[in-house]
Amino acid sequence: MSDVRRATPADAEVLGRLLWDFNTEFETETDDAEVLAARFARLLGLPEIVAVLAEDDTGDRRSPAGFALVSLRPAIWFDGPVSQLEELYVVPRLRSQGIGTQVLDLSRRLVRELGSPEMHINVDEVDADTRRFYERHGFVNIESGVDYRMLCYVGPTD
Repeated sequence: MSDVRRATPADAEVLGRLLWDFNTEFETETDDAEVLAARFARLLGLPEIVAVLAEDDTGDRRSPAGFALVSLRPAIWFDGPVSQLEELYVVPRLRSQGIGTQVLDLSRRLVRELGSPEMHINVDEVDADTRRFYERHGFVNIESGVDYRMLCYVGPTD
């Protein structure tokens, strides 16, 4: 069983370690956990940032089980902000236990309460398991009424 709650700046160190674990698991270039923790400490004080932390409480003590990071930005096409799921991670040994669903559900509820009617997620095309997870939760890359996929492009700002 896991406890899932909105994270606070006091959770920055744990979130920094989880993000470092996530990045190293998938062989993504990353800063040290301490650098990531400092960024979390700064970001978690902003009203447009929502983080969710899951903790495993099946043992003698609670341990980090997963997290999500969501940013909100103004939108021109509706009154509320659009939310972007930046990260969602579950510790490998705790996967397939519903923790990811709990984290996603709370994230969606929190941003909905903040007025966001829509959440965006970027997923690598080759990551079939992650794509299935989000599709199971109602996310699509082909909107109703069209026959083409939505794509996300990344580029430099210079």
